[in-house]
Amino acid sequence: MAELQFLTLDAVAELLATSRSQVYALVRNKQLRAVKIGGRGQWRIGRTDLEAYVARLYAETDAWIDAHPFNGDDEPDAD
Repeated sequence: MAELQFLTLDAVAELLATSRSQVYALVRNKQLRAVKIGGRGQWRIGRTDLEAYVARLYAETDAWIDAHPFNGDDEPDAD
């Protein structure tokens, strides 16, 4: 069976370890590219769009880390 090209909001939420509502907010804020399919307007996110989003997050995180060097006193964010 071929790998699916498009993912549901629930599938993306699971992959990103976040909620469906957070993924929906990312889509509606145009941070994560998606399409509406069918008369009921079900959202689908392309695998390449998800990969591009994650790559952009890595780049943004790298830039943030470069701008905020670690001084040893930082506390990690709560999960």
